[in-house]
Amino acid sequence: MVAHELSGHLATINWKQLAVALAIPLVGGIGGSLATANQINTWYRGINKPSWTPPNWLFGPVWTALYAMMGLASYLVWRQGGFERQAVPLAVYGVQLVLNLLWTPLFFKAHRLDLASADIAGMLVAIVATICQFRRVIGDLALMLLLPYLAWVSYAGALTFWIWRHNPTRPTRVKAY
Repeated sequence: MVAHELSGHLATINWKQLAVALAIPLVGGIGGSLATANQINTWYRGINKPSWTPPNWLFGPVWTALYAMMGLASYLVWRQGGFERQAVPLAVYGVQLVLNLLWTPLFFKAHRLDLASADIAGMLVAIVATICQFRRVIGDLALMLLLPYLAWVSYAGALTFWIWRHNPTRPTRVKAY
């Protein structure tokens, strides 16, 4: 049923628009990852983490898949009238994407575990709102594409909160670019 629904949505693809929709979250995620990569083997290695912390190698593939699914979902919504007809769903998507992209520098660069926890709580609300908005436009396909994202961010939120509560907060000054 879902495969049939997806094939109907992808019957005519505008490859340029799809590439842009995929690139927006992927480039943002890759940029954040590159900007904070040195923190993985330094600061992050030395903080207290729960036993249920995933291995570091897992984050890249998971986020790549999630960003691609987010991009595909946004493309499918965009196809139903662009910003003129889908302003609210796409704006809500934009809010959750901004919150997503803010989390990495808050957590890894500034070491503001308190603000990263608040950010991810807001992100969860925005993801649920995005799913609801997108579902009105593309049906259950929104669930298939975005529920894995919601599940992973819920897990990441629990991890962030645990780390915040079990590590002293010592914010790092972030260098201006």
